[in-house]
Amino acid sequence: MNLLSFFSPTYSEARSRFLEEARRCDLDVTSHIHPLLGSAGEELALDVGLDGARRASCLLILSSGCHGIEGHVGSAVQVALLNDPGWRQSTREAGIAVLYLHALNPHGFSWGRRTTQENVDLNRNFHDFTLPLPRNPGYDEMAGLLVPHGWPPSEAVQAALGQLLAERGLAAMQQAISCGQHDHPEGLFYGGHNPTWSHVTLRHVLREHGRDCSRLGWIDLHSGLGRSGVGERIFEGRAGDEGPGLHRARSWWGGEVTSIDDGESASAAVTGQMLRSLYAECPQAECTGITLEFGTVPLMQVITALRAEQWLENHPETPPPTALQIKQQLRAAFYPDSDEWKRQVLEQAVEAARQAVVGLRTGSFG
Repeated sequence: MNLLSFFSPTYSEARSRFLEEARRCDLDVTSHIHPLLGSAGEELALDVGLDGARRASCLLILSSGCHGIEGHVGSAVQVALLNDPGWRQSTREAGIAVLYLHALNPHGFSWGRRTTQENVDLNRNFHDFTLPLPRNPGYDEMAGLLVPHGWPPSEAVQAALGQLLAERGLAAMQQAISCGQHDHPEGLFYGGHNPTWSHVTLRHVLREHGRDCSRLGWIDLHSGLGRSGVGERIFEGRAGDEGPGLHRARSWWGGEVTSIDDGESASAAVTGQMLRSLYAECPQAECTGITLEFGTVPLMQVITALRAEQWLENHPETPPPTALQIKQQLRAAFYPDSDEWKRQVLEQAVEAARQAVVGLRTGSFG
């Protein structure tokens, strides 16, 4: 089968394709319906498909669409695996159940945004909201420059950002912009002040499916950061787990697994990370997770696309031709129209999934 056929141009088609394949494979499917409708008036849902025993001792989670528009990539990987008899046989023989989480943020997927309906970055939203939220003074200083009143930005705005970049360097700027912030709800990487629908629903799914296993692996599929076509394997563990957890992840996925906490990754260190919810919801399990992040275009191009799209969200009166150009720019930054790029994504994602099966089966520590 043509590998490229696993990619879908819209959320609606991606969801239909996933559900069709899940039912063909006799998966136990539950659909958690979102309260809002999609861009074409369609139903939105986090669709959960379980392949294997409900109380298996080893569970592998494969999730897509945490950042909505990135769901095109993750959905294609999930559909490709369901079409691979060898993959499914290997999980059954190993006694491993696979939990497919299709479209963690279906609203963003359908509407072509990274964020939820509240403009919240889901991967900055996993906080204890009874406690004070982290502050981000670096973002505060740049907020009006990153998402200015007019688009394209004025020469003065660009000059001010350029000056900050020259003074602080790209890494420090990336950290301030993308680590998460809670004071600018119409800005970038907003973490919110309450758990989003997707946050609450995911925790429910983890409690339902993850509390009987002794070992749990998770691959969360993303795009937009790093070298084009390269799937960076970014360790996701609880604070203080950089020793045994990172060692275990590298024994599963190779020594190239990076950690955001020590500056190895193309990603900045962020607050409110989604995968860390595992430790609260599945405390009995030995958890090993990575974000599999596929690079697309240069970092500053991605940031520019995000700035423009956030400005557009803040200005719904924008003329349709300009709005379309901005939306196309964002899509290209997270879902390139390249057959070679798509092949690279599928090859590396399938490899990572197979490596996770070996790690869960053997309990390998290297």
